[in-house]
Amino acid sequence: MSNGLILSKLLEGMNPTIKFKVSNEQSFEVLALATQKIDYRTCVFVDSIQFIDNLSDNISMVLTTIELEKMLSNRPFGICIVEDPRKIFFELHNYLSEEGVLKRESFETVIEENAKIHPLTSIASNNVQIGKNVVIEEFVVIRENTIIGNNSIIRAGSIIGGMGFEFKNDGEVVMAIAHDGGVIIGEHVEIQQNSCVDRAIYVWDNTVIGDYSKVDNLVHIGHGIKIGKRVMSTAGVIYGGRDIVGDDAWIGLNVTTRNAITIGKGARLNMGAVVTQDVPDYGSVTGNFAIDHSRFITKLKRERDEE
Repeated sequence: MSNGLILSKLLEGMNPTIKFKVSNEQSFEVLALATQKIDYRTCVFVDSIQFIDNLSDNISMVLTTIELEKMLSNRPFGICIVEDPRKIFFELHNYLSEEGVLKRESFETVIEENAKIHPLTSIASNNVQIGKNVVIEEFVVIRENTIIGNNSIIRAGSIIGGMGFEFKNDGEVVMAIAHDGGVIIGEHVEIQQNSCVDRAIYVWDNTVIGDYSKVDNLVHIGHGIKIGKRVMSTAGVIYGGRDIVGDDAWIGLNVTTRNAITIGKGARLNMGAVVTQDVPDYGSVTGNFAIDHSRFITKLKRERDEE
């Protein structure tokens, strides 16, 4: 990570035609979303009032609009006024990625001698660590910035560390967003056939699958997700990006979760649920859109009685 990036200099280098106004400028280390609490000084964007009350404490610089400036001016961070903060933020993200300013240090891939790697596996030559007793079957793809813990199994056809689905549409062009983060797979994890685990967007971030968690066939694990220990993700599950899934959760067949929600410890997402809100510890939800399981059953019985 950089020790001190100066936003005004970066914007001038990225595109000299950008119009911006900076006050109280401070250096930052990485880019992040406004509510993400991490151990680095960040530059973020704020383009809506809904984020203002939940800003993290580690922010050094904020890209925002002239309309929101007054609501942010009493904060300790610096402010940069631009016409479209979200667009400029992600253009800056891609610029820093392309220029190699925010990239992980490169190292030669390390594979433990007793790992069993099928000859038809594709493993990046740099920035991959594969632990002891790992099994990787045929036609698996392992991209850069991936760590696979001891005694884990990756079944045939799965892709680990691929680019996630993150695009920004400004009404004229659709911009693909660089993914500079990684994937960490714990110990005794099994990922079965034809599943995808996307790497995180930001250089400091990882998509994480905790120890002893199991992932069935055809599961999509979006960028930046944090899956705890002993989580069971059954076939056809689709996780939105940046979800947090607590230890010992059960995710039923064909469940879909929206992005950036929290699934509590020991929670149960029942078959086919479309989950759009946080689920508490040991909660059980069913339906589309998912509600508490007991409420769903009561509602279903009432509707059947009325027929």
